[in-house]
Amino acid sequence: MNTIQLKAAITAGLMTLAFAGCSEQKPIQQAKAAPEAKPGQAVIDANSPQLQQIRTESLESSLVPVGNIAAPGKVEANVNRQSHVVLPVAGRVSTVLVKIGDFVRQGQPVLTLESADIDVAVSSFQQAQATVTQAKSALAKAQMDLDREKDLFEHGAVPQKEVLNAQAVTVQAQAAVEQMQASVEQARRRLQILGVGTGTFGQRVAIHAPISGKVLEMSVVNGEFRNDLSAPLMTIADLSSVWVTSDVPETAIRFVKLGEPVKIDLAAYPGETFRGRVTLIGDTVDPQTRTVKVRAELPNADGRLKPEMFGNMQLAEQTEQRPTVPASAVVATDGKTLVWREASKGVFEKVAIATGAQIGDRVAVLDGLKVTDRIVVDGVMLLTAR
Repeated sequence: MNTIQLKAAITAGLMTLAFAGCSEQKPIQQAKAAPEAKPGQAVIDANSPQLQQIRTESLESSLVPVGNIAAPGKVEANVNRQSHVVLPVAGRVSTVLVKIGDFVRQGQPVLTLESADIDVAVSSFQQAQATVTQAKSALAKAQMDLDREKDLFEHGAVPQKEVLNAQAVTVQAQAAVEQMQASVEQARRRLQILGVGTGTFGQRVAIHAPISGKVLEMSVVNGEFRNDLSAPLMTIADLSSVWVTSDVPETAIRFVKLGEPVKIDLAAYPGETFRGRVTLIGDTVDPQTRTVKVRAELPNADGRLKPEMFGNMQLAEQTEQRPTVPASAVVATDGKTLVWREASKGVFEKVAIATGAQIGDRVAVLDGLKVTDRIVVDGVMLLTAR
């Protein structure tokens, strides 16, 4: 083998070794695989951008309603808008002008009355007028006597004592006139209250409705003589506003607040709800029933709410501290209510929960979660789609 052949053989051998070295492949390092998802779980790789789209937060504790405070209720007339008709004087009822159930307006005549006391009032007025006339006549005479005594005194015919005596008589006469005039005004005012004139005997008095409303009760008939001036002849009530009263157990009275809205369901109107506000909470507990009287006021412009109607009054909501989650975190599927709970980094599991009332944008959780749990609140659909 000559020199050239030797060089060629060496070169070929070196190329073979180089090729063999290049053909050796280095082992590729495998990325760590994400844990396998179990049933009811969703697993996202820690390096996946999807994990950045999922946001979790801890449960919050809030005061949430867990039940209603309700009690039987009864519609009553608003006594602040109720009035009784009584007689101003004893006498015989001539005519009753209304009947039970009639609507009357304030000032409308509801009955007429004949009374000897009316004639007495007219007579007293006329006598008072006569005494005023007499008193004025006496005053005029006293003034003339005073003028005469002054003239005689100026001419030295009488002593000054006579002038002073005449002045005293004049002052007394003036006081008598004023007293009699006051008696006249008093008698006139009495006739005005009775609603009769000043110069006629045998007049009938018209008794007027003190307020506008409906006649609820009546205890008088035509021709009846009445001398009890405190006994009501009829009751008129303005039913544009009514009360609903209820006896609330003392164990629940702490939940009822003045001014709070209430809901009333009446047996007369099934399916309808009427609304009002609490206007009174009783100051004492009934020792027999262990209840407290609560009253609500309701508008009744259309007159549908009638006294003595029965129903149920929802007075307040019982509240407790409960965990809450955003409404966006709750998923309803297959008749269940679910949330996604973070088990560990990138591992989420479905949890069935029992929900309560919704307060704003949060939902109360009654069962299924612990206070330490973290819940998916954003990105729920990414997990549901897996």
